[in-house]
Amino acid sequence: MTVMAERTVQTPQMSVEEFERIAAFAAKETDDAVRLEFINGRIGVKKVADGDHNSVIVWLGKRCMRARPDLDLYQGQGLRVEKYREGRARLDAVLVPEDHFAGHGEWADPSGVLLVLEVTSYDSDTDRRHRQEKPVAYGAAGIPFYLLIDRNACTVKLYSDPDPGVGYRDSRTVPFGVQLLLPQPLDIELDTEKLKQYVD
Repeated sequence: MTVMAERTVQTPQMSVEEFERIAAFAAKETDDAVRLEFINGRIGVKKVADGDHNSVIVWLGKRCMRARPDLDLYQGQGLRVEKYREGRARLDAVLVPEDHFAGHGEWADPSGVLLVLEVTSYDSDTDRRHRQEKPVAYGAAGIPFYLLIDRNACTVKLYSDPDPGVGYRDSRTVPFGVQLLLPQPLDIELDTEKLKQYVD
């Protein structure tokens, strides 16, 4: 029997300042064709959204504004999502009290954020980013709700009850076409039937 030893190779951790310089350069050089995130010490690339992806965000915005005109839905807002790992995420959309981000820079603190929205894209790392890493990161940041509109699975998943250690303690998944309540303090009822139109 041969015994093999495992070796761990230590790689230097990129600093947040280095990431922010790279992200700013990438945005300028590609005319925002790609956007970068920094989660768990790794750089992730977000492609520019397609028309259906953006239509999902507009759909949610209209419903939220009708039910709660005292809230704002920001698209593409950057958040500092991991206090201990200094992560940076650029969200598809963020629901906050009116004027919440006025005066904030590109990477805002997550305190006061009520809900974050992500819409899946048809790329190879969607599972890892949207379904594995982001629920942990957003829950650890104390964001009350993470709404994942999963165009691959044709479902809407609402994560709730954030826990710094595990992400979120609870989640509820419904197929497109079923009503979903965003509970207090939001109290917004979503009819997800229209989402069926935004699947390729």
